[in-house]
Amino acid sequence: MTQNQTENRILPGILLMLAFCVLAPLLDTASKLATDLIPVGQITAARFVVQGALMLPIALWMRLPLRIGGKTAALITLRATFLIASTYGFVAGVQVMPIADALAIVFIEPFILLILGFFLFGNPVGPRRIAASIVGFAGALLVIQPSLMNYGTAALYPLISAFCFAFYMLVTQAIATGMHPVTQQLHTSIFGSILCLPVMIWANGTGITELDPVMPQGLHWLWLFGVGFWAAASHLCMTIALKYAPASTLAPLHYLEIVTAVALGYLVFGDFPNVLTWAGIAIIVASGLYIINRERATLHQARSVLPEEI
Repeated sequence: MTQNQTENRILPGILLMLAFCVLAPLLDTASKLATDLIPVGQITAARFVVQGALMLPIALWMRLPLRIGGKTAALITLRATFLIASTYGFVAGVQVMPIADALAIVFIEPFILLILGFFLFGNPVGPRRIAASIVGFAGALLVIQPSLMNYGTAALYPLISAFCFAFYMLVTQAIATGMHPVTQQLHTSIFGSILCLPVMIWANGTGITELDPVMPQGLHWLWLFGVGFWAAASHLCMTIALKYAPASTLAPLHYLEIVTAVALGYLVFGDFPNVLTWAGIAIIVASGLYIINRERATLHQARSVLPEEI
């Protein structure tokens, strides 16, 4: 394949990843708009119900196999559980704090994955990547500290979201090779709905603020639909992008999501990060990009020592 052919193949992946960075904060915005009336648990459940309803016709149109075995079903259930916890944590966070602040904290997820990979799978982690992870966590603390003063312990919810999303990514890697990404999203939505809806039924009338469902009014129907729609649209863009370009190429682009988050936070809610938050964001992004670069270098080195294919 010539260099031009390679570039022409990668370009759609880059454009789709940029589309993800624009669409994903719309999901966060819809979530935050809904929180003034709708409980966090109900918004979380709406994401899975709406996303499942949207993904099913896509999967049928693509004629993808929908049957899954018992082991895969167990992994999908685990994947959905972590995504529920991650979604709940993020929505609970943006209920009280700016979207950009919450997203900046969630961006420590690559550092968490690095540490989990070391402890769970024995993946080699050099001192420079460990140092970058520590610096990245320090950047997150710069974002969290003023948020704790202003919003209380709710500022820790995005941190919980980051940890749960890291475990979600590990489970996703375990099933990625044997299942089409669209089917993954569909089944995760179905299993997520199965897990969420009984909780909503049980919580109805209990008075538990975070879970007791309410009847949406007016535009809140649109916000709830938007949570599922933008989740489906953004993650579909990312899924297809990975078909055109390797994750190592697309990963640095993910940080552009913070630009959209800041813009929407300012335009819709009048929120704008303060100096300390900007410093934390810069440290997190710089540390994350360094780790991505080190991962690329390690992968390239590993490939270079492999014997050439005959």
